[in-house]
Amino acid sequence: MIALRPARPDDAASIAAIYAPYVLTGTVSFETEAPDARQMRGRMAASAGLYPWLVATNGEADGDAVLAYAYAGQFRDRPAYRYVVETSIYVSSPAQGQGVGKLLYRALVDTLRAQGFVQALGVIALPNDYSIGLHEASGFRRQGVLREMGYKQGRWIDVGFWQCELNDATIPPAEPKRFSDVGLVQRG
Repeated sequence: MIALRPARPDDAASIAAIYAPYVLTGTVSFETEAPDARQMRGRMAASAGLYPWLVATNGEADGDAVLAYAYAGQFRDRPAYRYVVETSIYVSSPAQGQGVGKLLYRALVDTLRAQGFVQALGVIALPNDYSIGLHEASGFRRQGVLREMGYKQGRWIDVGFWQCELNDATIPPAEPKRFSDVGLVQRG
């Protein structure tokens, strides 16, 4: 049974292990050196209670092994962007194609809505039909493509932008709530 929960610092090694193949053998991530558990813990801590980090596990009865993780972070560092987040998700190889990513990403979107963020942006290295399908199934729509934005694995890679409207853009906007105050939100 798949269980979702907020990521904990002790999940950092599992999260780093899921992420490493994406860095080392693929073009999905533009990083070239896989972060270790300490570095991943630092990234999680940098969310400072504002941005969610979520994991999907196989449930406590099966050892609570992390199968996938998703998180949101600051889109840009200028204050006017604070209502917008950039989202990411990574699914372990054994869990791909089992609906884990869809379940986890929808929970991330629901959580961000409850926090009051206005827009979410998914940045996808192309081609990546799996990620595009996951984003579109979660309410994201294609907004554009920037050509030849990263060079990795001996080739230039395009980057696509998918956007999800989370909440109405009110004037003035309400400040987003902290993830530590809202917690994980899952809607049917």
